Amino acid sequence: MEDAMDMEVEVEVEAEEHSPSSSNPSDSSFRRFGLKNSIQTNFGNDYVFEITPKFDWSMMGVSLSSNAVKLYSPTTGQYCGECRGHSDTVNGISFSGPSSPHVLHSCSSDGTIRAWDTRSFKEVSCISAGPSQEIFSFSFGGSSDSLLSAGCKSQILFWDWRNKKQVACLEDSHVDDVTQVHFVPHHQNKLISASVDGLICIFDTAGDINDDEHMESVINVGTSIGKVGIFGQTFEKLWCLTHIETLSVWDWKEGTNEANFEDARKLASDSWSLDHVDYFVDCHSAEEGEGLWVIGGTNAGTLGYFPVKYKGGAAIGSPEAVLGGGHSDVVRSVLPMSGMAGTTSKTRGIFGWTGGEDGRLCCWLSDDSSATSRSWMSSNLVLKSSRSHHKKNRHQPY
Repeated sequence: MEDAMDMEVEVEVEAEEHSPSSSNPSDSSFRRFGLKNSIQTNFGNDYVFEITPKFDWSMMGVSLSSNAVKLYSPTTGQYCGECRGHSDTVNGISFSGPSSPHVLHSCSSDGTIRAWDTRSFKEVSCISAGPSQEIFSFSFGGSSDSLLSAGCKSQILFWDWRNKKQVACLEDSHVDDVTQVHFVPHHQNKLISASVDGLICIFDTAGDINDDEHMESVINVGTSIGKVGIFGQTFEKLWCLTHIETLSVWDWKEGTNEANFEDARKLASDSWSLDHVDYFVDCHSAEEGEGLWVIGGTNAGTLGYFPVKYKGGAAIGSPEAVLGGGHSDVVRSVLPMSGMAGTTSKTRGIFGWTGGEDGRLCCWLSDDSSATSRSWMSSNLVLKSSRSHHKKNRHQPY
């Protein structure tokens, strides 16, 4: 069993201000964080897809390429158990809110959305989109928060989660795989979808849902979309990362573009003296604020948090944080904890967690506490035999 009690101290890493010897003066202000925990999540060639927190931060879910979802404590790294039942790639995971505090949902390329009890790790419910379907994303919303939307190939399907009945299918809005669906916070009937076809669609899901009457607007990004996110004080802003590593910022209510970064990787790479930024993992925004950061990574596993300026001239600034020395391969997911709503005194000092294609979870410190400024490594990792590396397409699954 993977357990914090089974870990061995490998090395000590001090969390310290980092001022690299570089001719780039912008590098003197960023902070390099110490590595607290490193957990190996597998014994083979599997790797981490996504890390997502429970609403009260008492648990985090980690989806793996083994088609399993493992559960850990975000404060100690202790392994809690795993949910196993999908027969194909797990493309998305999400915990329910306080009304269903022990439920985790997952969607998969096996065409199902499953609900798991995080106390017993057993499946408690399942919805199937049908044979030969793949579900790339899902979101709960609607007036009663029981409307389930899912991106299934080029369709957007809707179910009433209470009775598991399908209530709508939108099949004319997109012509390629729907990579993202998100109900907008505080606008429970608004749904945003994004697709490999380069389109972002905004729907009003009140009443009977159909393509003709419920699509409010369309944004044409022009290239295959990997991730989108909603932010801003009234959640009117939208960021978009594409599969060719471009970044754009939009006002989805107005349908207007606020910033385009077609050379985002070059801009980020030019703002530090470390290796070239090879890809973007995600974007993160300030809690109910206008601030936005894009997280860039290197193939060797180093990450940078780059501030994005999208008002009054577009720019990507020098990194405000650098996470290095934890991963040895591409990083797939970042879960920030420092300054996030819902964090507790137990999580103070923890900057966040990352997971990657090395099958490793890393916990990063944001303070100088000597009691926790260590790097821990699972004893299972120490004993793990070396393996040949098979590079996988970072954009599959979406």
